[in-house]
Amino acid sequence: MVVDRREMLARRIERELDRAYRLARAIMLDDREAEDAVQDACLIAWQKNNSLRDADLFSPWFERVVINVCRDRLRRRQRQRVRALALKAAATGDRTAPGPVDDNLDEALAALDADHRAVVVLRYWRDLTAEEIADRLGLPVGTVKSRLHYSLKKMRATLEATDGRA
Repeated sequence: MVVDRREMLARRIERELDRAYRLARAIMLDDREAEDAVQDACLIAWQKNNSLRDADLFSPWFERVVINVCRDRLRRRQRQRVRALALKAAATGDRTAPGPVDDNLDEALAALDADHRAVVVLRYWRDLTAEEIADRLGLPVGTVKSRLHYSLKKMRATLEATDGRA
């Protein structure tokens, strides 16, 4: 039985959906945003599957697509937040979505920009090495290590400030 390229791609994407969602949820800190990000990543993967040179590297390639979609969405979210504040129409901050496992940790992650958050998530949620993260994000290893260092420093300060409020 001959399986065409589209069917193979659909199967690969289907196998990656759960991991992709968990990764997107860790970066986006919101269930609905994560679902939307994964859906966008699937569409991009479908449209750009010809750019994948080695089919055996589909998982890291798709993971990179998911990360890039999440980073773009976080950047847009930040720009929208700034505009909303400037117009004095900022949201009340009411969270109606199901609560995260650890609000303090989510707050510390939310304090990071998209690029730094992606490095932390890949290191501690996906348990990737600095070299693997560098490969996924297309960065030098030194940049990954630097971002990780400064991210953890900022998260630590945020967590300490949160503990001080309690």
